[in-house]
Amino acid sequence: MAIRMPRIIKKSSTTRDVPKGHFAVYVGEKQKKRFVIPISFLSQPLFQDLLSQAEEEFGFNHPMGGVTIPCSEDVFIDLTSRLNRI
Repeated sequence: MAIRMPRIIKKSSTTRDVPKGHFAVYVGEKQKKRFVIPISFLSQPLFQDLLSQAEEEFGFNHPMGGVTIPCSEDVFIDLTSRLNRI
């Protein structure tokens, strides 16, 4: 049985590290960690629900300068790994 690795790309904090077709999000409850993920996630209902929660908590004022997702890193990785299987 093969283990499928998620398509999340962890990068440094500069915008030059975001490849075409991807965007950066900041994830975490207290300390935020930056992830670069495929834009195809934007069309997935699971990810859209997560974005709705982010909108409720942060509105459109994201203190990190990018989209901030208010969940734990483990929950985010679990969710995005499920999106990779869709």
